[in-house]
Amino acid sequence: MKNCLLRNIFFLLPLTAFVFGFSGVSDYRKIHFDAVVADTHNDVVQRIMKGEDISVRTTKGHSDIPRLKEGGVDVQIFSIWAPPDKVPHSYEYANAMIDSMESLARRSSNAMGIARNSSELESLRKQEKLVALYGMEGAHPIEDSTINEELELQKLDHFYKRGVRYITLTWNNSVSWATSASFETDPANQNARKGLTDFGKQIVRKMNELGIMVDISHVGEQTFWDVMKTTSMPVIASHSSVYNICPHRRNLKDEQLKAIAENGGVVFINFNPGFIDSSYQRKEKMIRANHQTEIEEITKNFSGNGFERDHKISELLNAEYEKIRPSLSILIDHIDYAAKLIGADHVGIGSDFDGINAVPKEMDDVTYLPNITRELLKRGYSEEDVKKILGGNFLRVFKEICG
Repeated sequence: MKNCLLRNIFFLLPLTAFVFGFSGVSDYRKIHFDAVVADTHNDVVQRIMKGEDISVRTTKGHSDIPRLKEGGVDVQIFSIWAPPDKVPHSYEYANAMIDSMESLARRSSNAMGIARNSSELESLRKQEKLVALYGMEGAHPIEDSTINEELELQKLDHFYKRGVRYITLTWNNSVSWATSASFETDPANQNARKGLTDFGKQIVRKMNELGIMVDISHVGEQTFWDVMKTTSMPVIASHSSVYNICPHRRNLKDEQLKAIAENGGVVFINFNPGFIDSSYQRKEKMIRANHQTEIEEITKNFSGNGFERDHKISELLNAEYEKIRPSLSILIDHIDYAAKLIGADHVGIGSDFDGINAVPKEMDDVTYLPNITRELLKRGYSEEDVKKILGGNFLRVFKEICG
């Protein structure tokens, strides 16, 4: 009988090791849900603007309030992005987006609340509510269609009062006082002025003064370095990945990553397959070439903005995209690379959920976020460092800048 029990124990040991691991990885869900999880970029407000109710579980996109809670998200920064190609008055549109979030918060007051500082954030966390913050993606709602420096400063103050706590200085489009990565890498603009103007530097200093995080995702390299020379506060990259792994204009080179760390800032890794897998864009280009006729038909007849058009096209190509999704390990490679280069104190997650057409495997929507915790533990990260990456680093920089 004793020998039989021993045989059973020795048989079960390898199985137990396979399923749970000997390194504490078996506790990854507990660690994940014990941590403060903060995601610095989510575009789901675009869906709200189309009339969707994300207070209930949905079958569309990557997130809604129930799924955010299921994924262990404590703090979500919702992107306020006014499509510059179709919206004639981006200032009004950005305000309408904030209005929609305030309406959602009122309807969902038992589940979420909007914070403007660390005290309000902690209060909502103690109530076990989802903490909502606003990040403006691109400063064009401040500039709008009128180049008026005094008015722009007034609009900056207005959006601060409405709760915006980071501003990405540019989107793919530039503003009159800052150039984007798209602009700076376009060969046609080789001899054009790049970076921050004197007024752009004034905007950065004003953001420091107000308590708005300066976000350098989307900006060109010259703008980046001008910001680093100007800012008196840490900066963030709300949704950017590592250039050395995937050389995309939206990603950060090693010297930029080091500069962010020296500044006390944080880079939040983007999940977009095109920004993490260096082979993805080539594969996507082939897929789109094979469906060129259908894409042209959608483009010709589509009346919405570019964001909505691209999502319509992605629905058409969904089965094809499924075949080229990068592995979760490639996403983790970006987190790992940045953490090893500049330290785990300066890395976080900025998913870009609901703003991207495809996602890595094992990261189908926000409910899959615990897989990041699992994989970081597998790679030998301590529980302390995992918790920093998941949200601790964001809490630090948010408190320092926004109070």
